[in-house]
Amino acid sequence: MRKQFLLLFLAHCSTFAQAQYRVELKGKIVDTRFHRPLQEALVRIRETASYTLTDAAGLFTLSTQIQGNCTLEISYPSSITQQFTLSLYPDQLLDLGTLTLEKEDTTLVAQSEFIHLTEDELEDDTGVQGTALVLQATKDPFQQAVAYAWSSSFYRMRGLDNAYGTILLNGLVMNKIQNGRPQWSNWGGLNDAMRNQVYFTGSTPNAFTFGGLAGTQAITTRPSLMRKGKRLGISASNTSYQWRPFGSYASGLNKNNWAYAISGSYRAAKQAYWTGTNYDALSFLIGVEKKLNDQHSLSISAIYAKNKRTKNSANTQEQTALKGIQYNAYWGWQQGEKRNARYKAVEEPLVMLTHYWNKNESNTLTTTVGYQWGHTADSRLDYQDNLNPDPTYYRNLPSYYLSQIVPIYWSLTPEAFDALPQDAFKESTQASLHQASLARTAFQSNGQLDWTSIYKTNQSFGGQSKIILYEDRQENQTLSASTSLHSVLTNHLTLNAGIHYRQGQTTNFKKAIDLLGGSFYKDIDTFQDEEFRDSDLRNPNREIRVGDAYGYNYRNQAIEAEAFTLFTFHYNHWHFYLAESLKYTTYQREGQYQNPVFATTSFGKSELAIFNSMGMKGGFTYYLSGKHILSGHFAFYNQAPTLQNTFANLRVNNNLIQNLKQENLFHFDVNYNLRNPKFQMKITSYLTQIKNSTQLNFYYTEGLGLDDSKGNLISEVLTNLDKRHIGIELGIAYQISPTLKVSSAAGLNQSFYLSNPNLHVYANHLSRPLDYGQAQLAHYRLANGPQTALYLGLEYRDPSFWFVNLNLSYLADAFVQVAPLKRTQHFVMDPDKMGQPYEDLTAKELKQVLQQEKLPTFTLVALQGGKSWRLLNRSILGFFASIQNVFNTVYRTGGFEQARNATYAQEIARSQGGHPLFGNKYWYGYGRNFFIQLYYNF
Repeated sequence: MRKQFLLLFLAHCSTFAQAQYRVELKGKIVDTRFHRPLQEALVRIRETASYTLTDAAGLFTLSTQIQGNCTLEISYPSSITQQFTLSLYPDQLLDLGTLTLEKEDTTLVAQSEFIHLTEDELEDDTGVQGTALVLQATKDPFQQAVAYAWSSSFYRMRGLDNAYGTILLNGLVMNKIQNGRPQWSNWGGLNDAMRNQVYFTGSTPNAFTFGGLAGTQAITTRPSLMRKGKRLGISASNTSYQWRPFGSYASGLNKNNWAYAISGSYRAAKQAYWTGTNYDALSFLIGVEKKLNDQHSLSISAIYAKNKRTKNSANTQEQTALKGIQYNAYWGWQQGEKRNARYKAVEEPLVMLTHYWNKNESNTLTTTVGYQWGHTADSRLDYQDNLNPDPTYYRNLPSYYLSQIVPIYWSLTPEAFDALPQDAFKESTQASLHQASLARTAFQSNGQLDWTSIYKTNQSFGGQSKIILYEDRQENQTLSASTSLHSVLTNHLTLNAGIHYRQGQTTNFKKAIDLLGGSFYKDIDTFQDEEFRDSDLRNPNREIRVGDAYGYNYRNQAIEAEAFTLFTFHYNHWHFYLAESLKYTTYQREGQYQNPVFATTSFGKSELAIFNSMGMKGGFTYYLSGKHILSGHFAFYNQAPTLQNTFANLRVNNNLIQNLKQENLFHFDVNYNLRNPKFQMKITSYLTQIKNSTQLNFYYTEGLGLDDSKGNLISEVLTNLDKRHIGIELGIAYQISPTLKVSSAAGLNQSFYLSNPNLHVYANHLSRPLDYGQAQLAHYRLANGPQTALYLGLEYRDPSFWFVNLNLSYLADAFVQVAPLKRTQHFVMDPDKMGQPYEDLTAKELKQVLQQEKLPTFTLVALQGGKSWRLLNRSILGFFASIQNVFNTVYRTGGFEQARNATYAQEIARSQGGHPLFGNKYWYGYGRNFFIQLYYNF
């Protein structure tokens, strides 16, 4: 396989080609307001080393050998950098006419700051994190709606998890090997340093990588490309953080051919939007570049981003009805302060060295080597002997006592019940109603973590803690390298090729953080039988203290190597492309503990999981005219499962998932684009199909018929899972007048399961998995945010550098995540009748119980405005303000079914009294919230 990589790359890249034709561009650059010529504006083609500066009349002429699609970038100090997509043909003289640059106000700058607010509020494993961040650099009306209007609703472009997209930082792949998703916190807050970026929608071609179905974002921190100057500012908000001071400096390329850049910010909130949450994040970047000669440059960038944020809980409707939308079960009072038991901490520094080789205008080679290390940690409370401190523990809720009542009671009127004789039925019912009333009062009056009680509990066992605070900790080391070639081979053919390599090691363990009043904690699982309680057979009955690893401890080793080529063919009205990819992936687990249940398969190294993947994609663009463009794209490839979806239960054993397959992915889209000076429209129709997916879920359930009558903590593994995404995207913008613009967008999507996957259950006390057959998931909707989204926006932009924007969004067709276990045959089998179905269960009743919940539709209104002033020293003072969800609409951003009830009888018995005992849990969006920014550019 490694030879295949070498052959694929060398077959097309063995020599740099020399093109024999030239294209000449010319134009004039003026400012928007007074149409004055701009002298020394930088005009460059992003894909090459070609650049020039405008003269005193604002005129420029730029010669290049590049052909086909390219990006012309125009920048000027204190102005908004403009990018134009051009289609170049051999021996062409292209007069671009007069191009205007706006003075930097706050629209793009402050909005890109604003959308970062949602980043850290998203759940870590939803796959929606960062969608808005990917799109912040685009001007497409639809993508702007996704970034700025729909991001708070968990909307996903084309319904896709962001693990299907690719994030590149200086050419290095930043998607985590563990789950395939980017960790945005690694560079969060460094907005100014990350502005030099390009986004490629879906499977469209790009020069940096083969890419994924959810698009590719390529970010560069090259100092010489950063806007020259200094920038200071401060932001305020009432969402994820309260205050954010920030600053940056870029020197530009000086006379000694050096360029420097520095950027930093601090984000903090003692009390963020959700009660009991706080935020603390420090980010810093430094970059240095040396231009060695006209062909070679070296750049080094270092990023340090440390952040810690506390979380808010998903709640059932019962909990919300008792405590309100703001209820957060993760915190409680301790010595007059709100203390949250759940936080996420990220600290993973990154260093990158990049070499730029511009042999000539037709041939460039960019190579980057990077090293990242550090840790991520997610905290929670651990407990033993069933001393569950969770305030939402089911026995603390009224629904638990109501579920104990004989079902016939719910068919009686209050008068009929009062008329019954005082028998055992009536007495037990009255007792349950009274207990439910007491639980309701207690939960409403408190309902938070009781830290005082936790400390008292731990102090009553002779120094042995029964409840402690711990972290699920990952300590990571990743070595990455990439190289990308751009070469113009002939008048009609361009080659892009590259190699990406990553080698990573992650150490995973529980880390004791706070013993909460005790002196030590036993490294045992009290829910297991006596002979299986120790976490490590080699260290039985071990006592742990603060800072110790316990519970589980293992290392992951992973290697990824990918080679790709992209051939682009250019003719007068047609462009074609074809891309190929080969990828090699290996995973291996090395257990540090010998688990008693898996004594022979937990300690030491697992077998090596090896995956060889390949892919192909292609497409065309047809220019009917300069205004009308048709295009189409297809992609077909397979890819290895992520590391976490390769092993059945990484924490306790080395076992691979049985019958593990690679995913097969197919995508097709067609597009029509209309562009003229006043009207812009793009409509896209797409189909995406993903086959042979693997999905893991971890949860506590009862009724599986296993040997533990109290229930089981299980790993649920779905294999042969197929999904389909089909839909339409529409974006429209119309410039009504020089100052007034209206825009609209629509995203109409259907995302659903296409197959009935196989379901296996793994449990810590079971030495082998149990096969529960197929889960009937076909045609259930995916829980991927609103599948219908509409947008209407109106913007007024005054020539004196102030603007106001009003927009309206309608979001619908969001669904909760279904519980696959409830869709297996086991759910309808009566355990008292040797596996026969429940006698009285009808198809209609079962359909009603298993009906997927559709979340309510909602409408959001947002208002934005800003103003900038040019001062006498040519510096700029800017202000931006935004109010989101103006009318304080209450809406749910997502939810999931709890799978605690593994049988139909349990589901019915525990769903009485108005609120199910284990009902669906939901996340809610922000109510009315604001964002304000003041900045100074000089």
